[in-house]
Amino acid sequence: MPCQRQKKELPMLSRFAALIALLLVTACTNANDLDEAPVGLGDFRLGHDIVIAPKVVKGPLSRDASEEEWQAALTAAIGERFGRYEGERLYHFATSVEGYVLAQPGIPVVASPKSVLIINFTVWDDSKRAKLNETPEQFTIMEALSGETVLGSGLTQSKEVQMQNLSRNAAKVIQNYLVKKQEEEGWFAPQGAVAE
Repeated sequence: MPCQRQKKELPMLSRFAALIALLLVTACTNANDLDEAPVGLGDFRLGHDIVIAPKVVKGPLSRDASEEEWQAALTAAIGERFGRYEGERLYHFATSVEGYVLAQPGIPVVASPKSVLIINFTVWDDSKRAKLNETPEQFTIMEALSGETVLGSGLTQSKEVQMQNLSRNAAKVIQNYLVKKQEEEGWFAPQGAVAE
């Protein structure tokens, strides 16, 4: 009997741990920091920002969004966050929208649909004419938890607002990734500098 009880408790603990992890990740992707000074990224300046979505997959129970709408939303959010950097070395971004779910109204509250965006991301070093990450990095971006999204953003937000929020969260996730790579691998070091 004790073994059976333990087996039933483990899935609940796993779900609880997953929920805590999701909340921590969401907290780290707070995109409402654009009024603060940008996080240090060494000698970085954004060059080209290319966003494509030729093979985007719309998830179940999602509102429709076109390739052009995703291109516009992500280009604006990435430009808003990374256009603030004024380094000397140019870096180019290539972002591919792979899939999305834009929660829609009319779904039972019990389902509590959430909006999600999946992207692949690559950075190019202009002076080296080479990718910094040979394999595209894939990110799954969730909408931020708030009073408006706890029951599903489809009930409280338009499609455009959902896309804008996901795109801003995506730009923040990209920034976190670049900061990590700068610390671990010396990305964006000034020309001639040797990474430790």
